Parts: sequence; structure tokens; C-alpha cells
Amino acid sequence: MPIETTASIQGFFQEGVESACKNQHVQASLEAKTYLSGLLADFVRPDANALGETLDRSLTLMLDEALKLPPSERFEKLKALGDGTLYVSGFFGDHLEARGVDDGLVASIGGMAYRSAGGMLRPAPKSTIGDLFVELAIKFAQFVEVLSEVAETTSFSPKTSAGALRLYEKWLRTGSDRVARELAALGLSPQRPAMGTGTVS
Repeated sequence: MPIETTASIQGFFQEGVESACKNQHVQASLEAKTYLSGLLADFVRPDANALGETLDRSLTLMLDEALKLPPSERFEKLKALGDGTLYVSGFFGDHLEARGVDDGLVASIGGMAYRSAGGMLRPAPKSTIGDLFVELAIKFAQFVEVLSEVAETTSFSPKTSAGALRLYEKWLRTGSDRVARELAALGLSPQRPAMGTGTVS
């Protein structure tokens, strides 16, 4: 039963990731999309300890600590940091913003963690695992947007007025085309007037 449940959860997220990649025109390998859906399934578990650490500690300090670990521990710590920053940025971007954490810095740290982890892997014939970590590093910011769309379609409904307002405020902050499309789907057309205050028509 646990195996079937886990498989069904990952399958659920796989559909969400596939749809978000298509909506946002993100070119991602099958390995990357499978990794992202597996990541989401892992973080659904209540014992996902890396989440609390990523939300509560300095990401720069965590990266520095990970890079100084012995090789036997370094890979898993770097991978966990990449996973944690990617998930938190996608699902809890508002929390990071409230802490004054710049999303560009988060993407830089997460990308470096994945790139460093991938650099530790020994090349193997017909192995794409190293390529996967490079892809996660290079497309970190795009994958954050993919996970954000999955988050908003699974745990947050913009169909209420409060939800629409939240989407609009996010568009004001980010100018995201994805968020603009979601507002358009609700019949709202966000506009940014010259004075710098946005309006929705």
C-alpha cells in the first residue's frame, strides 16, 4: 500500500509538472520532470525535515557549511539544499519575500548547490544524472515558476476575491507572464499605469 500511495502521489504531481511546463513553454527533460514530481511527492510527507531548515536558516550559511563537509556527506547536503530552496521558492515564495530574501539570491544558491552536487558525480557510461543536476542548476528560476504553478493549482484557489487579489499582488511584485495569464483566465486584465500603482480592469 505505501508504494502504491507514493506512486499515485508522484503521478498526480507528474501531471501538474507536465502541464505547468507546457503552459510556461519550459523545455525540460523527462528526467527533470520526473525529478520535480518526485521532489514534490517527498515534501508532501510530514517528516520532510529539510523544509523547516530551509525556511528557518540562512541559505548562504547552509551552502557554506555544505561545501565544507567531507565528500562522504557533502553530496547529500548539497542535494538537500538544492531541493529545499527549489521547493520553498515554488511553494513558499511569499514567506521568503516576507523575510526580505531576494529570489535572485535564492536561485543563485540553489543553482550552485545543484551544480556542486552534480560535479561530485563520477561520469558513468550512458548516465544522465550529472546532466540532470546541470539542468536543475541552469533552469532553477524556470523550475521555481513551474512549481509555483503546481502550488497554485493544487493548494490555492484564486476563484475567491481574496485569491484573485493575492494573484494580482503577486503580478505587481513580479510582472510574471504566468500570473498575468492566470488573472486573464479569471477575466481580469492587469495594467500597470505610469504612476506605478497597478489596476485591474
